[in-house]
Amino acid sequence: MKTRIIIITILLTNQLMAQSYKEIHDEAILIDTHNDFLTQTMNYGYSLDSNLKGKTHSDLNRYKKGGLDVQFFSVWSDGNQLNPYAFANRQIDSLDAAIKRNPDKIVKVKNTEELLNVVKQHKIAALIGLEGGHQIEDNLDNLDALYNRGTRYITLTWNNSTNWATSAFDEKFNTEFKGKGLSDFGKQVVKHMNTIGMMVDVSHVSEQTFWDVIGTTTKPIIASHSSVYSLCPHQRNLKNDQIIAIAKNGGVIQINFNSGFIDPTVDERESAFIKKYQGEINSLKESGINSYKAEEIVYKKYNDESESLRAPFNLVIEHIEYIIKLVGVDYVGIGSDFDGIILTPKLLDDVTTYPLITKALLEKGYTETDLNKILGGNLLRVLKANEEKKN
Repeated sequence: MKTRIIIITILLTNQLMAQSYKEIHDEAILIDTHNDFLTQTMNYGYSLDSNLKGKTHSDLNRYKKGGLDVQFFSVWSDGNQLNPYAFANRQIDSLDAAIKRNPDKIVKVKNTEELLNVVKQHKIAALIGLEGGHQIEDNLDNLDALYNRGTRYITLTWNNSTNWATSAFDEKFNTEFKGKGLSDFGKQVVKHMNTIGMMVDVSHVSEQTFWDVIGTTTKPIIASHSSVYSLCPHQRNLKNDQIIAIAKNGGVIQINFNSGFIDPTVDERESAFIKKYQGEINSLKESGINSYKAEEIVYKKYNDESESLRAPFNLVIEHIEYIIKLVGVDYVGIGSDFDGIILTPKLLDDVTTYPLITKALLEKGYTETDLNKILGGNLLRVLKANEEKKN
């Protein structure tokens, strides 16, 4: 009899926990600051309002299944793109077309007030993040035009440096960039972004660029899709002093799901995988397929091997908790990098799996107030602070 009571109690507890995390997740405003679906549109012609399960991490219906309320769509091109400003606008055109077809599901917003109104209507609020400052082509008028089209942050560099800011990749691998950060024009870019209400994003930038931003900005900054260097020493991640500086600045670090940025064992294993199939990758590239698509094809072809490279799910939670323990719960959020990465962590297969993060954090003892901050409240605070005009 006693055993039966224990079993019933356990079952009821599990049922209550399931209801609790789902309710908390659904009631929170979930914001993801980095999703590369527009690159999938450019590469494959995929439409956001199509059923793309098995092809992408994202589509419009799956966003809602995952409880997503606000999406920053990344506008990206590498440093070799001809006319990157025009290419950026083409990506925004594709997003606008999808929004126009689905006004009952998704709306582009300009500020936190519009965002909250759209969320209340149970629609997805869409904003844009420009991944790589080279896309403004050294022209503040282009920056303003992109702002007017819904861009609310700029990642100052991608892996390639600009004429005015140095990337983390170049700082590590190209000696000519050592010690370089923001130029005078780069500081002008940051100040201009502060003035118009556009968040400065330090994901991808070099350490010197980071510290130059900290010394220049008058508004809270973001790292839209970065993780913790102490847990995974990759140049794309943030060191403790950088995390502390962002917290002092009132900013927020949005944790990236890329397996290679959260699990220190992945890079070496992934490099061996790519080396093993480099011949096939090169053949695909010679046929006219770009590097990213070629690698993606090979990963899917050898699915069992590539699956073994994925980081454990619990490491995502460890990166979130590391920041909380270092600086507090007010300075961390989610910037998944879905559809911009191949190796997501185990269990986080696509955008429908966000609730697993809420469940895991709730089981760790975090309160509903904590979860509301992590899932979106912290980013909302920073967005609003950037909108505020100084008297």
